[in-house]
Amino acid sequence: MRKIIGLTGTYCAGKNHVAALLELRGLPSLDVDKLGHEALETKKEAVFARFGGGLQTPDGKINRRLLGEKVFGKPEEMAALEAIVHPAANRLTYEWIAAQNTSCVINAALLHKSSAFDLLDFIILVNAPFFTRLWRARQRDRLSLPALLRRFASQKDFVPQYLSGKADIYRVENPGLFQRTGGDFESASRHFSADLASRIDEILSTEGIL
Repeated sequence: MRKIIGLTGTYCAGKNHVAALLELRGLPSLDVDKLGHEALETKKEAVFARFGGGLQTPDGKINRRLLGEKVFGKPEEMAALEAIVHPAANRLTYEWIAAQNTSCVINAALLHKSSAFDLLDFIILVNAPFFTRLWRARQRDRLSLPALLRRFASQKDFVPQYLSGKADIYRVENPGLFQRTGGDFESASRHFSADLASRIDEILSTEGIL
């Protein structure tokens, strides 16, 4: 039976690393965060109107880093942005799910806010130690320490947001200090720890997917 798997994690826990491993197991994955970036560009005029034209790059796109600084840690501003972007992102998510003929993965930082949340059969929730995540964040996002700490603080209620749902939750620890793997999943597989791969296989076997 086809199952819809939710994949999420705390900031820089390495959920995309886990998504690559799931791809190697034959499970197509939708990166809702990237999909959101696409939806964001389709709504850029509304974004500029709400948050200011100073967010516009020289080529007319949205400077997502500046936008992030305006909304992270500011619930009212974040809600305004989500009201602009989420309807388009949710429509694209549903279209992608409908096109799949096998079990698939919905990979999203804000999975609990996706309209697909109630469709999930189970959720893989990825975490890593705080200082490991901080190191990864500095390597990846190159933000100032105060900006990074605001992003961490915005997730203080991260886990409880998922406990109210109906889907089973499997927690996965991903502590390795890996480099970004990009889209080369065969190369990426060499970076997976045996413990992480074993845990993913255990979850998929429990759910009857492997």
